[in-house]
Amino acid sequence: MIIWFLFALLAALTVALVIWPLASASGRAPGRAEYDKAVYRDQLNEVARDAERGVLTPAEAASARLEVERRLLAAAEDSEPSPQPVGGGARRVLTAAIAVVVPIAAVAAYLVHGAPRLPDQPYDARAEERALTNANGGLDLEKAIAALKERLKADPQSSQGWLLLARTEAARSHWQESADAYRQALALTHDRPEIAAAYAETLVVSAGGTVTPAAKQVLDTVIAHDPGNPSARFYLALAQAQAGDTQAAIDAWQKLLAEAPADAPWAQMVRQRIADTAKAAGLPVPPTPPTPAATGPTADDVAAAAQLSPEQRNEMVRGMVERLAARLKDAPDDLKGWLRLGRAYEVLKDPVRAADAYAHAAKLKPGDSAILAHEIDAMMADHASTDPIPPAAVAVLKQLQALDANEPRALWYLGLAAMQAHQPEEAKAYWRKLLGMLVPGTEEHKTVSDALSALSN
Repeated sequence: MIIWFLFALLAALTVALVIWPLASASGRAPGRAEYDKAVYRDQLNEVARDAERGVLTPAEAASARLEVERRLLAAAEDSEPSPQPVGGGARRVLTAAIAVVVPIAAVAAYLVHGAPRLPDQPYDARAEERALTNANGGLDLEKAIAALKERLKADPQSSQGWLLLARTEAARSHWQESADAYRQALALTHDRPEIAAAYAETLVVSAGGTVTPAAKQVLDTVIAHDPGNPSARFYLALAQAQAGDTQAAIDAWQKLLAEAPADAPWAQMVRQRIADTAKAAGLPVPPTPPTPAATGPTADDVAAAAQLSPEQRNEMVRGMVERLAARLKDAPDDLKGWLRLGRAYEVLKDPVRAADAYAHAAKLKPGDSAILAHEIDAMMADHASTDPIPPAAVAVLKQLQALDANEPRALWYLGLAAMQAHQPEEAKAYWRKLLGMLVPGTEEHKTVSDALSALSN
C-alpha cells in the first residue's frame, strides 16, 4: 500500500504549494508561471542526477532534457504579472478553508466520479515506443515506422509493437495501414474490446465513413463483450442510418446521449450527427436528452465536512462508500459502479473488499485485462514476498496472462508462484520474458535479475 502513502504525500505537497502564497505575511504572491519554472528546473536537475546514476541512457536523458527545456521556455513566455496579495484576515480564512476543504472534496469526488475507461499504459509496456524515441532522438514518424517494422519482422508476436504501429499510421491518416496493424494486434490480444473498437473505427474511416460489413462484424463483437462501449454504439447506429433505418439510428444515438457522462467529449458530435441525419431524412430534429446530473458531493456537503474532525470525516467517506455498495445490491449490472466501489475500497485500504468488487466487475466485462489487473493489485496489496500466492490469485493471473502475454504483473507473480511450487524452470521462463521487457539499470530490472540468479544457485 506504499503507493497510497505516496499519493497522500503528493496531495499534501500540492495543497502546501497552493496555500503557501496565501500564508505569507506580506509581499506579492508569485504567478503560476513562477511555480512552473521552478518545477521544470527541478526536473532538469532530476534528469541530470538520473543520467549520472545510469538510470537514463544518454539518449533518454537528452530527449527528456529537451522536452523540459521546451516547457521551461513556454512557461517563461507565458509569465503574467503577479497578483496582489489577499488581505490579512481574509488570507488566513482562505488558507484554512483550502487546507481542509480541498483534500475532502478531492477524495469525495474521486470516490464518486473516478471512472477512467482507458486501459493502463505502464512504463514497461511502452518499451517499443521508448526504444524508437531514443534511437531517433525524437519521434520522427518516417524513421520510427521504418524501425518499428523491422522490429516487428524480428518479433511479430509483439502486441504492443503492432498497436504502436497502428496508432502511428493513424496519426499520418494512413487508415488502411493502420487497420492492418490493428488486425494483427487484435489477434494477439484475444479480441480485447478497446482494441477491436479502434480497429472497427479505422475500417470505417478507411472506407470513407461507410460502416462496411467487416467493420459491423467487429463492432458486433465489441458490443458482445462491452455493451456500453460508446464508439461501437455510435458506429452501429451509423450503420442503421446508412441502411435506411433512420429513425432507429436516431433513437440509438438519443439513448447513447441519455446515458453519456456529463463531460463526455464526444457528446456534441453525436448531437450534430442526430441533427444532420434528421434533416437529411426530412424528419424533425428531436430534442436533446437531458444530461445525467452529477452525483458528487454538494457545496453544502463540503462545507459541512470542513467542520468535522478527522475521525468524523473518515466516517463520512466510509458512509459514502457503504451507500454505494448498498446501491449496487439493487443494480448488480452497473459495471462503472463496481469499478468505483473497488477503487473506493482501495482508498480506504480495504483490499479484500476491493478485490471482491473488481471480481464482480470482471464477471460483467469478461476479457478486460485492465479490470483483472486491478483485481490482482487488490489481491496482492498485503502480500509479503515470502507468503504463498493464493490459488484464487493464481487463477486470475493466468486469465490476465492469457489476455496479455506481456503483462508485467502476471509474469512476475506467476514466476513467483512457480518458484513456490518448486517448478524453477517455469519460474525462469516467466522471469526471463519479464526481464527482457525491463530497462537495464532500473530497480525493477535488478529485482528480476536477482530473482533469476537466486534460482540458478
